[in-house]
Amino acid sequence: MKTETMTHEQMVAKMLENPEVRVEHERLNREEFAILDEILAARRAAGLSQAQVAERMGTKAPAIARLESALATGKHSPSLSTLRKYAAALGKRVEVHLV
Repeated sequence: MKTETMTHEQMVAKMLENPEVRVEHERLNREEFAILDEILAARRAAGLSQAQVAERMGTKAPAIARLESALATGKHSPSLSTLRKYAAALGKRVEVHLV
């Protein structure tokens, strides 16, 4: 018996045909993008470049670019520890609320 090979994109498209999966996917995307918007707004408000944030965090600019890109694409969620370091570099703190 031959099995069908699907790309990741094809598999996601197939799963999103299910209304319950689509609703949950959209909810998760809204949350991720809200975090990204907040992070980028805080960095801009602080007047800092990615390189400056990286220096304050003790890392390199490409790491910050990857962090921001990962949030934009939803391919990776940073750890709470990383978000705390990023926030501290901006003179902020992270708050997590369960509702």
